[in-house]
Amino acid sequence: MTASPASQAQGRLREIGIWRKFLNRPEFGSIIGAIVVYTFFVIVAGGKGFTSLKGIAGTLEIASQIGILGVTVSLLMIAGEFDLSIGSMVGASGLVFGFLVVEAGWPVWGAIIAAFAFALAVGAFNGYMVYRTGLPSFLVTLATLFILRGASIGLTRLLTNLTVISGIRDHTAGDPIAWLFSGILFSPEPGADFKISILWWLGLALVATWVLLRTKFGNWIFGTGGSAVAARNVGVPVARVKISLFMATAASACLLAMIQVMSAGSADVLRGQNKEFEAIITATIGGTLMTGGYGSALGSMFGAFTLGATQLGIVFAGINTDWYQVVLGVMLLVAVLVNNWTRRRASEARR
Repeated sequence: MTASPASQAQGRLREIGIWRKFLNRPEFGSIIGAIVVYTFFVIVAGGKGFTSLKGIAGTLEIASQIGILGVTVSLLMIAGEFDLSIGSMVGASGLVFGFLVVEAGWPVWGAIIAAFAFALAVGAFNGYMVYRTGLPSFLVTLATLFILRGASIGLTRLLTNLTVISGIRDHTAGDPIAWLFSGILFSPEPGADFKISILWWLGLALVATWVLLRTKFGNWIFGTGGSAVAARNVGVPVARVKISLFMATAASACLLAMIQVMSAGSADVLRGQNKEFEAIITATIGGTLMTGGYGSALGSMFGAFTLGATQLGIVFAGINTDWYQVVLGVMLLVAVLVNNWTRRRASEARR
């Protein structure tokens, strides 16, 4: 039985509506970008091991470590703020954990709690300073970056005469809590280790997406980033939102530190260097605007996958890794252009 012209037209309108709805999502550009980048390296380096189980595991591990930071950074950017201190926080919280376990003889669980408490306190300080002083978060967290990095170097040298704390694996081996940060989910073949950091990454992305799209706090985040004054006038606790998000970014940096330190078996002052920029690039590729009020935590997951595929794909393709930062810069520029175009399309669709 042939459908009537009216029903056919209604079906076409419905299809157009679904496509336009997808096109207007912040994740649109990041999904397309992830597909394009991964396909490129499949073609260029697929026969050199990029698509092997070892290559897939490596891509996901790199993406997970970048993505853990990118998820919380995207929430903070949607609220209109930046946190440049998370890279140095990775190093500092890792050193706190390492010193307490190796030098002070603390149990693993106690050192983990202390490291997270330290990170949350610094995050709360960042948020409080930004809100109370009205200074740009760029400047406040840039200052915190140097304070944390300098204190990490100075105190570690003072207490241990070194800038590295080794022997952590001797104290964490066999500890069930340590497995939650450095465990291997499965290894289908030698060298192809799918690590638990992948679950942390995916879990954080899903929880953050649920918070943004399904909770009152998510509405507060968007409102704060759109206009803090307007949000405050309608009862949004802007101070609480910003401080909470700065604490979340610091906590994600500490989580990454626990993963890296327990996996490597050592902590050092330079761990996490430049991770703050990779996290911002991840969030931007994921569709989050640097001006605030628009973005996606789910998109940051695809942004992290894009960076992970790029970083490992360059190695498998035999390209000089010195060019990696050039690629990051190009990706950032393209992402900003795509995000602006997507935002304009979304605005036009609402008219």
